[in-house]
Amino acid sequence: MRIFVTGGAGFIGSNFIRHVLATQQDVTITNYDKLTYAGNLASLRDVEDDRRYTFVRGDILDADLLAEVLPGHDAVVNFAAESHVDRSITGSSDFVTTNVLGANTLFNAAMRAEVERFLHISTDEVYGSIPEPGSFVEGDALEPNSPYSASKASADLLARAYRVTYGYPITITRTANNFGPYQYPEKVIPLFVTNLIDGLKVPLYGDGRNVRDWTYVLDNAAAQWLVLTEGTPGEIYNVGAGNEMSNRELTLRILERFGLGEEMIEHVPDRPGHDLRYSVDTTKVRALGWKPATPFDDALDATIAWYRENEWWWRPLKEAGASRRQGLRA
Repeated sequence: MRIFVTGGAGFIGSNFIRHVLATQQDVTITNYDKLTYAGNLASLRDVEDDRRYTFVRGDILDADLLAEVLPGHDAVVNFAAESHVDRSITGSSDFVTTNVLGANTLFNAAMRAEVERFLHISTDEVYGSIPEPGSFVEGDALEPNSPYSASKASADLLARAYRVTYGYPITITRTANNFGPYQYPEKVIPLFVTNLIDGLKVPLYGDGRNVRDWTYVLDNAAAQWLVLTEGTPGEIYNVGAGNEMSNRELTLRILERFGLGEEMIEHVPDRPGHDLRYSVDTTKVRALGWKPATPFDDALDATIAWYRENEWWWRPLKEAGASRRQGLRA
């Protein structure tokens, strides 16, 4: 199988590529990535010499380049996206451009190239917030509340339109919050872990009551592969590990592993439009045979250990981000 992975130099994409190359011998992978601030080829340093792996630098908005490199592939897996909610609040245009127009360009190019399978990676945030004890199922209405989630919901609807109008079935996974190695250090778990490594406080939004379902990225990579190869084309699959906890509880668990307490929490003003709770029903993907293999505490321990041991990877990114923010304030 020849797989065309977009956004493969990002967090989930790079872990997916590594998982597939490690577990499937009869695949080749083309990693197509624009290399924005969150795309980092160092995340794939250990597989760059694998004869089954090829990197192409490109933008999913570049229809001409896609028309050149897509033919001959058996499947597309689209991880390419602007994904940080905070950035979408302060600047939504990039999110609409990449997540909507880019997705449409890629959908059209894959259809024209007659790529048989297409897996589009979406997010549980497209559903909006849900009170306890409910969980969203795949057919529930989309009620996104941030520019990021609205852009992802728009792409999901475009995928539906390609199935209904053109007969091109695009499979969608709506994934819960991921964490693990190679995650850009602006996201909450790597931000908190790297701050604590440096002896800095961790910024907790509001009262910390917001609830998320945390899924270890290696377990998610296995789910994406299973949906790609065993899922029904054109269907939607929720992916989440069932590790629901408040941001405050998550923060305390991280602090505990550093032998620290609440004195290291810096309460900051809440994010505008901050959804209170995400929760998805994963019956459908589990029926394919998937279940999370890594208990949350084990995954958190492994993640913290990885950031302790791989400062070479995250520190340049964090310093570059700090310099960029200082330049914006100047």
